[in-house]
Amino acid sequence: MIPAPRNVQRRAGRGKGTAVLTLSIIKADTGGWVGHSSVHPAMVEVAERAVAGVRGSLLIDADVQYCGDDLALVMTHEHGLEAEAVHSFAWDVFLQTTAVARDLGLYGAGQDLLSDAFSGNLRGMGPGYAELELEERPSEPVLCFFADKTEPGAWNMPLYKMFADPFNTAGLVIDPKMHSGFLFEVHDLFEDQRIVFDCPAELYHLLLYIGAPARYVVKRVFSKTLGEIGAVTSTQRLALMAGRYVGKDDPVMIVRAQSGLPAVGEVLEPFAFPYTVAGCMRGSHHAPFMPVPRAMAHPTRFDGPPRVVCLGYQLKDGMFGTPRDMFDDPSFDRARQTANEVMDYLRRHGPFEPHRLSLDEMEYTTMPAAQEELASRWEKGTEGLPAVVSGAK
Repeated sequence: MIPAPRNVQRRAGRGKGTAVLTLSIIKADTGGWVGHSSVHPAMVEVAERAVAGVRGSLLIDADVQYCGDDLALVMTHEHGLEAEAVHSFAWDVFLQTTAVARDLGLYGAGQDLLSDAFSGNLRGMGPGYAELELEERPSEPVLCFFADKTEPGAWNMPLYKMFADPFNTAGLVIDPKMHSGFLFEVHDLFEDQRIVFDCPAELYHLLLYIGAPARYVVKRVFSKTLGEIGAVTSTQRLALMAGRYVGKDDPVMIVRAQSGLPAVGEVLEPFAFPYTVAGCMRGSHHAPFMPVPRAMAHPTRFDGPPRVVCLGYQLKDGMFGTPRDMFDDPSFDRARQTANEVMDYLRRHGPFEPHRLSLDEMEYTTMPAAQEELASRWEKGTEGLPAVVSGAK
């Protein structure tokens, strides 16, 4: 079973001592500069002004970040998960940045905002979010991941490696606090249901499902020994909410590190391999996932390769301090080089699989319209000449 939150009192205000803290990342694509490649500095400035106005009141602390054309609000507060006040604030910020995008004529202004009015929280409204509650430890390193041009299942492989693979995470062998393993909460995005796998005992069952990341997504990971949450992801799929293709989901993820959880280096290690994800151009292709510093998080080649940025925060009394750009490190240069080589290989397939997604994953692209248009031209049977050919004779 998923561990229940500990029974502690929330603080009335900032101060020292044990308390429940909520860490939220809420992100949206409200307009691309140029095309789908980046966020305009004017939009970042608007978001930073809005954040400054509520820092110390609604929010304990906040940081404005971006990856590709997605703007992200990283926030600490004491209002709990899916808090109306916090989600409403994020929605208002995205409306403001959408207005800037429209004024500047940016592409896809407000494309992630699927509703005209806020309704309590952001569930089903377009923006993606990952949130967790924690009791701040004496040292609380948190790694926040931001992706562009891919889907929520992109986190499945690294989460498996971080929390279940001893070839990646030495702590699973060395640290007694990790020997009992971890619980993986997996969501079925098509059927709106979830299951929890107890690992390592149910490791093979876990892999059976999360190896299909278009449908099954790791939402949360819990330490059985600590009774603490170790990681959480955003699982919103825009196409499933909108019923049409409206852009890729560009997920975010929060991972806590150290002291019975994977070390920082163990959390980052899976990204040294640029594994393949779905997304890239028009959200309809497979491409390598490239770990980059934030300055390189502007995919322009065929809307790719898809990018992942990691910013490390050392939380103290709910304050972020200065974030560290964790992939700004030459040890990830080979991953970037390999990603470019894999991109070259896949691009030469053009519109053929496996570069293009399989037909069952193209449901929310232009494929359904093409199928409807051509439906009457299909003929039963394959014997003889097609009617259009025999008629021409």
